[in-house]
Amino acid sequence: MDERLTPFEDKMKKSYHNLIEELGTVRAGRANPHVLDKIKVDYYGTPTSLQQVANVSVPEPRMIQIQPWEASLVKEIEKAINMSDLGINPTNDGKVIRLVFPELTEERRKELAKDVKKKGEAAKVAIRNIRRDANDSFKKLGKSSEVSEDEVKDLETQAQKMTDKFIADIDKAIEEKSKEILTV
Repeated sequence: MDERLTPFEDKMKKSYHNLIEELGTVRAGRANPHVLDKIKVDYYGTPTSLQQVANVSVPEPRMIQIQPWEASLVKEIEKAINMSDLGINPTNDGKVIRLVFPELTEERRKELAKDVKKKGEAAKVAIRNIRRDANDSFKKLGKSSEVSEDEVKDLETQAQKMTDKFIADIDKAIEEKSKEILTV
């Protein structure tokens, strides 16, 4: 692959990995500790990620258990979860916080699948924008006579192949996540 394509490929990879991380936080009926990734806890005045102040485990398919390193953090963690958009009320026994995930309704599953598709479309748009930027930079190279017209065409073709590969990967990720969500 041409080294002039590398910065654009890196950007496409970042867009793809960003989507995969976002899909990991989407709740699919079973307990997934990644739904807590974006939650920050006030730890002595510093917003800190939940995984850094507690042990997060999944003892049952529909339950996440959070055991803070310090007992004094139970209330802070509970507050952070309540303020998040998880939509689950935490229960605690003074030492451990439990999140019990209810069975998703058919309607909610379809809503989540639509949301996943939207996130996928946004990622595809980002990939296509990167391709457009790549093609623009190749055309500028052609105009400045640094490369021949044939080279410009070749670079554009390579950029298109790269774009197609990432779009296919995104489609596959969306399909897998949708299937996971819609499976009861």
